[in-house]
Amino acid sequence: MRIEPLKLSGTFKVILNPRKDERGYFMRTFDKAVFEAQGLGNDWVQENQSYSVRHVVRGLHFQRPPQSEAKLVRVLAGMIVDVFVDLRRSSPTYGKWDSIELSSENQTAAYIPRGFAHGFCTPDSEALIAYKVDSPYTPSLEGGLLWNDPDLGIDWPVEDPLTSPKDGQWPKFRDFVSPFA
Repeated sequence: MRIEPLKLSGTFKVILNPRKDERGYFMRTFDKAVFEAQGLGNDWVQENQSYSVRHVVRGLHFQRPPQSEAKLVRVLAGMIVDVFVDLRRSSPTYGKWDSIELSSENQTAAYIPRGFAHGFCTPDSEALIAYKVDSPYTPSLEGGLLWNDPDLGIDWPVEDPLTSPKDGQWPKFRDFVSPFA
């Protein structure tokens, strides 16, 4: 397992290392010591699973403090483009976004720290996603940004995606007051 920084401060690509033979493979998907060596000492409290059909966009979601959450996202089947937006007001990349392709084939995960909005899309196939969070879900602290906000300019690789009504009603970034220092 290798952990490499991504473009936005605090985000990381986690490259898993499957050990393959004629039977299939085995791989470690989380190692507390490896994460702590990178300064990522999260106490994961929940693991969630999400299934999406082709051409879906989910997001951009976050939880407000004090229940803000870091996430460790990986794909069990299929492929997604995972997107995250920096909402930390003091960050030099505040309001910027980045993305990473996660798939069952590339055996890669994404670490997204607290203070980011998160979403993903399934451009070419259905996908099964698993993600750990370090804070329990609290509905009253749920927040989001409009997934297709032109000011953010996220390059979603899908046209006319299937989204939830809720995801179409989040505020635009310019109307958003960040609760993250």
